[in-house]
Amino acid sequence: MGSGMWSTDVYDAADRYRRATGKSAFAYSDSGAREVHPALDPRDAMRESRDSAEHPQSTAITVLFDVTGSMRNVPRTLQAKLPQLLGLLLRQGYARDPQIMFGAIGDATCDRVPLQVGQFESDNRMDDDLGRIVLEGGGGGQMTESYELAMYFMARHTVTDCWEKRGRRGYLFIIGDELAYPRVDRRQVSRLIGDDLREDVPLAQIVDEVTRRWDTYYLLPAGSSYAGSTKVLDFWRDLLGQNAVVLDDLDAVCETIALTVGLGEQAVDLDQGIADLRKAGSKATGTVSKALARLGRGTRDQVATLPAPSTPPTRGVTRL
Repeated sequence: MGSGMWSTDVYDAADRYRRATGKSAFAYSDSGAREVHPALDPRDAMRESRDSAEHPQSTAITVLFDVTGSMRNVPRTLQAKLPQLLGLLLRQGYARDPQIMFGAIGDATCDRVPLQVGQFESDNRMDDDLGRIVLEGGGGGQMTESYELAMYFMARHTVTDCWEKRGRRGYLFIIGDELAYPRVDRRQVSRLIGDDLREDVPLAQIVDEVTRRWDTYYLLPAGSSYAGSTKVLDFWRDLLGQNAVVLDDLDAVCETIALTVGLGEQAVDLDQGIADLRKAGSKATGTVSKALARLGRGTRDQVATLPAPSTPPTRGVTRL
């Protein structure tokens, strides 16, 4: 996947059509769908970000969001600001040949649709994948959702040329406001993804696996049920360190993602990135500056060569 080119004109035309006809950008969910769309079904699936003649230096970017409770409005915010996200990545040159995959996370203990995973796309099909997501709004009400199941999929069911060919991690953003379960449940994996595991996988192990190939960030936005919870923030900072990021404005999600990628790719430092946001007319400069200050105000050191695959994974998320 990942062919084609993003067009703001195509996006705008689709948006005008929806407005004129009264259709929703999330028509699949708003029509009452209560099962995963076939295009987003993670069972027996492998998601690939590959180089091509159009995109010879693909950069894999994944955005997964909790759609339970108060978090169910996050994808609507993302969809509305998608052109701004792509504009920063492409026009400002923050990432070479970005390929973006969207997905959604629920609670595998009680939700009908606890995991939805799109495809890596470079063109307007990423907007189509957003529109296929079921905004279930469920959850178990116990301050825990199945983030660990999503990380399992990312660790064992994705293939990216940025890693395979160039030893460079992709970017994984998880947007949520609750805790993960302490283990990846092998029965849930069998039912939803199709893998036959002999035993559950501890959370720490799956975090080690996923951060080996993905720069992994947890974004905790304002307006969610547990925004401001020190328990949630401490939980994710224990797992991801400085990559657990607090946002005091949900509308700043796209800008935060774009600048985080720009920092990671050494395409921009934080000061220049904030200046780019001002030029683009963004109102999120204060939120983004505050949120990303922990990542450092300058570019981060990177080395393209990572340890050989046989090297045992180690904890940590600093981009090499």
